[in-house]
Amino acid sequence: MKAFFIFMVLLISGMALMAQTPGFKNISLTLPTVALVDIHPAGTITMNFSAPTEAGNPLGNPTSNNAKWLNYTSAVAVGNTRTITASVNQVIPGINIRLQAGAAAGSGGGARGTSAGLVTLSTTPATIISGIGGAYTGDVINNGHQLTLSLVSGTYANIIAQSYSVTITYTISGL
Repeated sequence: MKAFFIFMVLLISGMALMAQTPGFKNISLTLPTVALVDIHPAGTITMNFSAPTEAGNPLGNPTSNNAKWLNYTSAVAVGNTRTITASVNQVIPGINIRLQAGAAAGSGGGARGTSAGLVTLSTTPATIISGIGGAYTGDVINNGHQLTLSLVSGTYANIIAQSYSVTITYTISGL
């Protein structure tokens, strides 16, 4: 009786397995190309040169500012990468505006880019980060690339004493 029961269980199990047939369903999906960049926290950076206290000494350069973080999201086609450039809307006579993007930090993932090091900004876009693939940096401060902005005197004969308002434009490009 026990042998008959085991035989019946195996027979029924075998029939159940033989009764199953695979089914397939195709799906269609699209992964969009994405290229987004922003700077955190919002707001203006104020940097001022200091007047010397002794005749014959140069202006004192302002302290570098590293309060801003560059965040981005990128989805690219196979084999492509993106770059991020920075430029200013005007050059200040006799002053060099320098920018350095730090290494990617914080949350995020993928093929985050590599810093180009210290770059002197002009009205022509300069690459500050290259080699960005499919990646995201995380959002807000302490994520992405920390930006260090510095101002130094260049050609002293060109310095004009006045206030300036300069806009830095960041652009992510590539396919």
